[in-house]
Amino acid sequence: MGPRLCCVYPQIMVSTIRVISLVPSVTETLVEWGIEPIACTRFCEQPEIEHVGGTKDPDIEAIEALAPDLVVLDREENRLEDYQALASCGLKLEALHVTSVMNVDNEIGRLASIVGTQWSHSLDAPRLGRSLKAFVPIWRRPWMTISSRTYGASLLNHLGIEVLFSDMEDVYPTITDDMLKVTKPDVVLAPSEPYPFGKRHLHDLESIAPTLLIDGQDLFWWGSRTPGAIRRLDQELEKIRE
Repeated sequence: MGPRLCCVYPQIMVSTIRVISLVPSVTETLVEWGIEPIACTRFCEQPEIEHVGGTKDPDIEAIEALAPDLVVLDREENRLEDYQALASCGLKLEALHVTSVMNVDNEIGRLASIVGTQWSHSLDAPRLGRSLKAFVPIWRRPWMTISSRTYGASLLNHLGIEVLFSDMEDVYPTITDDMLKVTKPDVVLAPSEPYPFGKRHLHDLESIAPTLLIDGQDLFWWGSRTPGAIRRLDQELEKIRE
């Protein structure tokens, strides 16, 4: 998304705020805080909350009709044109921008202050000494992976994993079989989203390197999930040593 609007919001009581979340991570965090959005996307895994389209195709008219106090977006997750369309409706917007584990505290803390609650968390110290090179596919046919400009790559770096191809120019680089053969990863870390890697893909993945299937939400959803996700993924990565 484009530059975030620099607005100061009055503190709104948690019990009365009408917020729409267009970001699954934010929806999960708000619910964890006891703030149920009046609407969210169909990808937020909250079937009891009204849905207003997806992250890339929100229903602008439905959002405007709900007259929210606040609509929360993310500059990586949502499209600039949808941000602009919502802004033209005169709605109050807040676009978060989380591309690293180190961004989480500031961005989620800012959201907490806007909705009238508090947020604090502490991360475990970075894991040193794993010295593992990992291929992290997020798509197949063609293979795609994550660069250093993504939250997922920063989280794995925090856990002592070198993410192969993360220094490429594209945020989500496309990778060829020849590139994989040259780099010789120690392990493939295959997340359950955005592509639903599972046991049926193990034959193909293990032809590249020993493979660990990991929770895609723990790898890519940030916010209230972050501290627990780091601990869970750390435990999963220990299986590589076994």
